[in-house]
Amino acid sequence: MSDSQRELVVLMTKGVDHELSSVGFTIANGGITSGLKVCVFLTSASVDLVRKRAVELTHVPPLDPLKALIEDFMRRGGEVVACPPCVKTRGYTQEDLLDGVKIAGASVIHEKFKTGAASLSF
Repeated sequence: MSDSQRELVVLMTKGVDHELSSVGFTIANGGITSGLKVCVFLTSASVDLVRKRAVELTHVPPLDPLKALIEDFMRRGGEVVACPPCVKTRGYTQEDLLDGVKIAGASVIHEKFKTGAASLSF
């Protein structure tokens, strides 16, 4: 597999109240910068990161504000997938989430793993 085809899945569980949410998106952006195709899979409290307006709550200096990290990630072609049960448990619908976020199950990342994607968890 050539470097341009390499994939990275970043699995996140931490929400707006945890610095690892910013770290995860910083690492995901770095993956895109290095030429990887990157998918962020959000589970548990991390689905709150892509809820409209909630994303504006987190900023972990010296990192960029979380909103800027997510916007940059998605603008550069990063894929954001939110776990359906995690979204539903919080009473969210697609309309509650940032544009471009896909609600889909773990089969999305399992397909990536079957083709050799690497993974990181935060």
